[in-house]
Amino acid sequence: MVPTSTSEVPTGFCLSSSCYKISKASNSATLGQNIWKFTTWSHYEEGPWKNIPFSAENKWRLLTMMTLLFGSGFAAPFFTVRHQLLKK
Repeated sequence: MVPTSTSEVPTGFCLSSSCYKISKASNSATLGQNIWKFTTWSHYEEGPWKNIPFSAENKWRLLTMMTLLFGSGFAAPFFTVRHQLLKK
């Protein structure tokens, strides 16, 4: 829809629960505050052990996963060398 008068032109926008007003004479402090508020907003849970990409609830599962992760990275060059030596 094309606005026919200035009263129909949108004066702001909303992202989730935060609404921002657009003005032609916005100063840099307001713009900086809006950018900071938009980039730091998060819907993730906060707290210790909540910002990691794996679960640390079960210590034995964590030990197994870390052993597999670091063990595979450590073993990869050895398997590569073995493969190259066995090639004909």
